[in-house]
Amino acid sequence: MQDLNRIIESLREPMTQTLARWIRIPSVKDTPAPGAPFGVQVRRALDTALEDAARMGFEVRNFDGYAGDVRMGPLGVDPIAILAHLDVVPVGDGWQQDPFGAEIVDGRMYGRGTSDDKGPAVAALYAMYACKLAGVPLQREVRLILGCDEESGWECMRYYASHCDMPRVGFSPDANFPVINTEKGMLHVNLTGAYATDGLKVKEINVGQRSNVIPGLASATLCGDGALCDQANQAAQELGLQVKAEMENGLVRLVSTGIPGHAAFPEPARNALGQLLLLLRALGVTGALRTLADAVGMEYDGKSLQIKCQDEVSGALTCNMGILRYNEQDGLFATLDIRYPILCDHKALSDSLTAALAPNVTATVASQKDPHHVAPNSRLVTALMSAYAQVTGDTQSRPMAIGGGTYAKVLEEGVAFGSLFPGEEELAHQAGEYINLDSLLDNLAIFIKAIENLQ
Repeated sequence: MQDLNRIIESLREPMTQTLARWIRIPSVKDTPAPGAPFGVQVRRALDTALEDAARMGFEVRNFDGYAGDVRMGPLGVDPIAILAHLDVVPVGDGWQQDPFGAEIVDGRMYGRGTSDDKGPAVAALYAMYACKLAGVPLQREVRLILGCDEESGWECMRYYASHCDMPRVGFSPDANFPVINTEKGMLHVNLTGAYATDGLKVKEINVGQRSNVIPGLASATLCGDGALCDQANQAAQELGLQVKAEMENGLVRLVSTGIPGHAAFPEPARNALGQLLLLLRALGVTGALRTLADAVGMEYDGKSLQIKCQDEVSGALTCNMGILRYNEQDGLFATLDIRYPILCDHKALSDSLTAALAPNVTATVASQKDPHHVAPNSRLVTALMSAYAQVTGDTQSRPMAIGGGTYAKVLEEGVAFGSLFPGEEELAHQAGEYINLDSLLDNLAIFIKAIENLQ
């Protein structure tokens, strides 16, 4: 068997070039097209990834643009799954670099998807390639499954599972090291309500693109004059809200500036939409918007929705309002992204928040995913923890729980494994997303050890 360390170093540059090629494809979910159920750019990303893998000599399959896989080893023998995704969330606001430029600055590659999840997917592919070049003996199939709808409804995984055998065991490099063996449940709720005909006259709000993204910018237009504009600025200052009001085309325009983030990690973020709702309440808004200001506002723990809870294994519930549409013709539409502890009953959550929002806002569950837990002493977890320790020397870290939901949930025994190291900045779904190229190489080395340890 050839020297893996030498092979790993030799793959640094081609791996970087491959990632740059993938990042330059704006694979945001879009209008379906023939052979492209999630839009032509997502299909382009899948085709590109499978073509790259085929050039490396791997067996590849494309499942009608929904998903694809890359296989090596004794095919069909107790496969180890590595599940990653090629779709990305919309760009959002606040970028200093071209979000699809793959620009490298000070050892970091910037771009939407560099950390979530194209970078880890490329590292996994090159880990398989390194094993192939080194002649690592394989007793089990190794299968990289590439999904195309992770950031939305996971339709890709349902399609894959219905057209192919789904491995029983594996990992998804779509979170943090060392190992995520517990993932909270996920509840996506749609909110609707009528347009208010009294109180503050809000002409339009149109904020957010995905429920799992914390909005960093939010705006609203109000019917009013300069006096209302002055009142809004004064109220924002008194309340400590980062919202500015100005006159625009005879209307008052409010612009709220927050800190964008991922719905699973709300602590460092600041929801611009929540700020906007609090100011509208101070200005006298009524009806559904007032209800949302009272019941959600800038809270991310669900307290005023009567759903705040936590457990020792998975931590506290989180709640994010990611989308809000409001106008006279259509009324209100908004979304909540809720990540709940593994011991929590999602039906009880739904009942509680429905009661807290009544009668002005109607809540409808759009989707729900159960919590997921794998025993920390299982062979999978111990093998992956060992792979991490072998490369990093870190023997003190322990398996942990997160609010994020990864493809690990589609496996009977699956965990999230990487790609963010302890102490690294979490920029998934945020402006300025990047991956440290040295960390990418470390990912490659760890995934090689994981493949070896799971044989």
